[in-house]
Amino acid sequence: MPLLEDNIYEAVTTNIGGTKILADMAIKYGVEKFVMISSDKAVNPTGIMGVSKRICELYVQTLAEKTRCRTQFITTRFGNVLGSNGSVVPLFEKQIEAGGPVTVTHRDMKRYFMTIPEACQLVLEAGFMGKGGEIYVFDMGEPIKIWDLAVKMITLAGLEPGKDIEIKETGIRPGEKLFEELLASKEGLLPTHHPKILIAAMRPIAEDTVLRQIEELISVADSEPDEMLVRRLKEIVPEFNPANPKFSAKIDCMNA
Repeated sequence: MPLLEDNIYEAVTTNIGGTKILADMAIKYGVEKFVMISSDKAVNPTGIMGVSKRICELYVQTLAEKTRCRTQFITTRFGNVLGSNGSVVPLFEKQIEAGGPVTVTHRDMKRYFMTIPEACQLVLEAGFMGKGGEIYVFDMGEPIKIWDLAVKMITLAGLEPGKDIEIKETGIRPGEKLFEELLASKEGLLPTHHPKILIAAMRPIAEDTVLRQIEELISVADSEPDEMLVRRLKEIVPEFNPANPKFSAKIDCMNA
C-alpha cells in the first residue's frame, strides 16, 4: 500500500485502468458474472490504494446500473486475509525467526482479518448470489489489534515479548489510518440468506459524470503531476481525505 503513495500513476493505470479494461471486455464478450474484489480501505479512503479501489467500485457499479448487458457486476468488500501476499503474519514470522524486532506501526492499530479459505468461500458465495450492482460486505467479526497479534505470535513461538523479542513501533505510514471501516457513513446494511454476507445499501451516483471523470483520469495519468491526479481522485470520491501530508495540504488548498 505505501508504494502507491509514491506511484499514483501505477495506482490509476493498474487498479482503475486494469479494472476498466477487464470490465469492458466482460461486456464485449458476454461474460455472465464479474466479481470485483475491493477492500475495507475503499471506505472513507485516506490513501491512494483505498481511493483507487473505491473508484473501481464506482466504475463497476455504474456499468451495472447504466448498461443493459448480460454481465452481472458484483463487488465484494473485506479486510485483511491472513497468510496472503503482503499479510502481516508471514512478516512477523520472519522477524521472530530472525530474533526481532517485530515491527508494528502503532500500538493502537486495528485491522479486520479472515483466513484464505474463508475469503475464497465468501467470494464464491457472493458471486453466486449476486444479480448485478451489489456491494457485498463480509462480517469479519471484531477488529484485532496488530500489537496484540504480535504479542500472541511471539508467545506461541515460546518466547517472551519485550524480553526475548522486542516489539518496536515504527510510526504510521503515509496514507494509513488506525482503524479500517467496512461501511461509509451514508451506507446501511441489508441482510442476505448467508449470516456472514451482507449487502451495502449504496448511495446514488451520477453515472455519466463518474464515467467521464474516470475516462479523463486514466487519459491524463501519465502526463499530470501527482498533485493534480490527487485532485482528480478527490473530485470522483469526495470523501477521500489523504492522510499523507504531501497531499493533504494540496487538498486543503483546493477546499479553501
